[in-house]
Amino acid sequence: MPHDIPTDILIAGQWRRGAGEPVDTVDPATGQVLATVHSASADEVDEAARAAALAVEDPAWRELLPHQRARLLYRIAELTEEAAGELAALQTADTGKTLTETKALALSAAGTFRYMAAALETAEETLTPSRGPYVTMSVYEPIGVVGAINPWNSPVASDAQKIAPALAGGNAVLLKPAAWTPLVSLALGRLIHRALGEFSLPTALLSVLPGSGRVVGDAIVHHPLVARIGFTGGTETGRSIAKAAASKLIPASLELGGKSPTIVRADADIEQALAGVMFGIFSSTGQSCIAGSRLFVAREIYDSFVGELVERVGKLRVGPGTDPGTQVGPMVHHKHRDSVAAYVDLARSEGARVLCGGRAPEGDAYQDGAYYLPTVLDGLPNTSRTCQEEIFGPVLVALPYDDEDDLVRQANDSVFGLACGIWTRDHRAAWRLARRIEAGTVWINTYKQFSASTPFSGMKDSGLGTEKGRDAIRAYQRQKSLYWGTSDAPLPWAN
Repeated sequence: MPHDIPTDILIAGQWRRGAGEPVDTVDPATGQVLATVHSASADEVDEAARAAALAVEDPAWRELLPHQRARLLYRIAELTEEAAGELAALQTADTGKTLTETKALALSAAGTFRYMAAALETAEETLTPSRGPYVTMSVYEPIGVVGAINPWNSPVASDAQKIAPALAGGNAVLLKPAAWTPLVSLALGRLIHRALGEFSLPTALLSVLPGSGRVVGDAIVHHPLVARIGFTGGTETGRSIAKAAASKLIPASLELGGKSPTIVRADADIEQALAGVMFGIFSSTGQSCIAGSRLFVAREIYDSFVGELVERVGKLRVGPGTDPGTQVGPMVHHKHRDSVAAYVDLARSEGARVLCGGRAPEGDAYQDGAYYLPTVLDGLPNTSRTCQEEIFGPVLVALPYDDEDDLVRQANDSVFGLACGIWTRDHRAAWRLARRIEAGTVWINTYKQFSASTPFSGMKDSGLGTEKGRDAIRAYQRQKSLYWGTSDAPLPWAN
């Protein structure tokens, strides 16, 4: 168990016990309570927002040049990298993910701060072509106070993807981590708070406000001083945030759900495809918006491929995230495990064959944890609820396809459009499919690989707006045009 578990929350630059309801954070591998964190109240959200608005206007922050803000981001990256082991241990205890994965996520967060620092140092404003007796330029300024609302499945990486470009853009951030998993976000907040202090900058530039969406999330979204929202989570919540943002006429980026197709053509490297399909759905215990949860296999190899896949899935090692041999950890919470189990029961009622898994593992080592076996289903049409709705767990549905048009029709027959995986040796076919599939990210002969330098977005009900890449900073800024008159003659309107 981590030796230093944060329980105070960061409100307007101060660490203290929240005035909201207490929430137990639970180790999903054991069912043991790790800590009790008192949520922020709506009044504390208001306090944090008002302090953040003052911090944005503080000359110590407002007058920093971009390369000076970049120094802050570089320092946060250093501190995050140094604390990667502690952050990983906290996230494993809080979410159940394996230490291998949580260490990679912590290092990814450090990389995001480092990349945004570099992007900020090299970002250019524009001298636009003149169309009259004036010089025109386009410049960028902070939006002000931004709200960042993140889910429980990959908190530290998601936090960095919003905080880093927001600070790079000169803003202040109100971060709401998920109520189930606040610990690693609070630990990251400690590091950023420390860095702000080292640079003598206003610490109210970041508040970390755990709590429910009903109280804390709603207070952030509707606060009159919050001028932008970045949200990652469920599609229905995203819709409500979009409506609130529209009513305030403020921008919002929404990274929402997925039901991503992963495609195995007959010419694929079978070993590579088997490993990739399993990683795409069963890493993170399937609790990933980009999980490759719908498997489309060319009919001529369907039986042999799925048969071999099922045999290998049955050998995956299920256990606590702290065990180096674990491949599939527990689910984040017993309530979520029960939700996934209910979906598998639904699949059975729809006529699915359960080829492996379909239940919680048995034995004393598993009885108190939120475990569920990696599950492979088939025998369902793509129109079934099991194939259309996001399960967010270690459940894969296999479907055959006959030709490319049939494949594209089925793969695109979804309200979601977040990600896709393609396994083939034919680069021409890969190109055609990648362009025809409705998804914001397409992986070819790989899966779940990410780069801070590459934009990430979704189509349809999978989201609105883009994260990552050089333009991520500009998404947290306002664009302003300046006209400099070059003529000594008065404007001619009075002549």
